[in-house]
Amino acid sequence: MKILAIEPYYGGSHKAFIDNWQRNSCHEFEILTLPANNWKWRMRHSAIYFADLVNKLIEKGGKWDCLFCCDMLNLSEFKGLCEISDIPTIVYFHENQLTYPCQIESKRDYQCVLTNMTSALSADAVWFNSEFHKNDFLLNLKKFLKRMPDYQPISQVDVIACKSKVYYPGIDCLEPANTDYDGPVRILWSGRWEHDKNPEDFFTALKLLKQKGLSFRLNVVGERFREYPAVFDEAKILLADEIDYWGYQKSRKDYIRVLQNSDIVVSTAIHEFYGIAILEAVSAGAWPILPERLSYPEIFAGMEECFFGQKADELARKLENMVKNEVFTKSKKLELSNFTKKYSWQKMAGQMDNEIENSCY
Repeated sequence: MKILAIEPYYGGSHKAFIDNWQRNSCHEFEILTLPANNWKWRMRHSAIYFADLVNKLIEKGGKWDCLFCCDMLNLSEFKGLCEISDIPTIVYFHENQLTYPCQIESKRDYQCVLTNMTSALSADAVWFNSEFHKNDFLLNLKKFLKRMPDYQPISQVDVIACKSKVYYPGIDCLEPANTDYDGPVRILWSGRWEHDKNPEDFFTALKLLKQKGLSFRLNVVGERFREYPAVFDEAKILLADEIDYWGYQKSRKDYIRVLQNSDIVVSTAIHEFYGIAILEAVSAGAWPILPERLSYPEIFAGMEECFFGQKADELARKLENMVKNEVFTKSKKLELSNFTKKYSWQKMAGQMDNEIENSCY
């Protein structure tokens, strides 16, 4: 089969998703992209750009069996402008603009929310990256529509629900380091340096550990943008004696080395629709300590001992117990790594390939 894939925001997890699926797929892909800049503008203008581009490809004989796009494309606009109405269309929700945390709710762009809705309505199938994400979006979409003054299209949410499925992104399964480690426990932060990852609770818990005189090492990596929470700079000073690695790792090889030199990976996120960074760290042998919310109970089902409650002091108690009592041997790290293999790209790509075939024939 030949799949036309459109990615208006070709960077980060969006880029990794489509590149890795193509690499592991049995199907042929033609991928059209725009750079990962100015996401709101991408949602507004990319349908016009891609419709013009695809129409020109059709004039030259371009033919495909399926159209696949992400939530950044206004699919309904694209279909109205493009001569490609005769093939199945799938929209993949990496995120959505309704339940993504907004520091100031009044600044949320409701037009982007409606773009997500109309894209889902105009697609033949809607895929989400977790069951949590699917349920979160559909539930809150009904609540959002009830705020409309009149003519509320609430029944359309059920239309979307009936064609919605869950397909997890794959991960590149890594390997733990080859040697045992007997030094202080190495704690990892691998998330983005943004407010929705709630770094304040993470560093509050580490400060409590330090105040108790407990020994630990600290690796803080993850993607950092021009503006980021001030707590990172404050923690870099306060925890200077514990730091082994700090800041964004410029190469994939360097990043993997940090993961392999970590014993615990922590999330304090208030937003997570899936959790690729955490899963990759676990595949490298890091034990996950996660809040019991969002997508984590779904993705880490059967690993209930990795969860803490909701607050920084609960995380601190969990970390204190791990620092005092756990021995992170090579065999234990291999156990963790094996857990993540069910999320490998080889398996996830196969599942999506099969669904595409079933949908198109």
